[in-house]
Amino acid sequence: MANETITLAGGCFWCIESAFNSVQGVVSAYSGYANGQTDNPSYEAVCSGTTGYTEAVQVTFDDEVISRREILEIFFALHDPTQLNRQGNDKGTQYRGGIYYVSEAQKNDALAIIDEIREAAIWPGEIVTEVEPLEKYFQAEDYHQDYFSNNPQNVYCNMVVAPKLAKFKATFAKRLKS
Repeated sequence: MANETITLAGGCFWCIESAFNSVQGVVSAYSGYANGQTDNPSYEAVCSGTTGYTEAVQVTFDDEVISRREILEIFFALHDPTQLNRQGNDKGTQYRGGIYYVSEAQKNDALAIIDEIREAAIWPGEIVTEVEPLEKYFQAEDYHQDYFSNNPQNVYCNMVVAPKLAKFKATFAKRLKS
């Protein structure tokens, strides 16, 4: 088994984390904060929009079960890569889209998929999901982990996460854990 880790930001980390935790070959997906200026940021500080961090999910996967390319394809199905500093109603730099790589292979695959998306004109606007080296990552507080599973009655989860997750599960049914 060869595990690889990549950090992905696509708006609220609860949506991204809950989707990836249901994918075959994903060993773990943890909500956290990527590429900001301070050490040990809190959720409240990140939500202020002043730390430079984005809500992100660190995904570790077994590349013998699921490829990096498939991970990135799932990621691009989970967020709108044309929305700058937002996803849906979530607005601010902490909701920017990003792929934070730890290897040239990750960077090259991310840029290749973005080029393919542009060429296919899948989205009407410019792709603004950033592709940057991972400089800092801090795992979010424990209560953010598996948030959707642990808080199914939360209004935000019912209005935003649940519909996004249902669409994801319909689209990627063959890739889901049993």
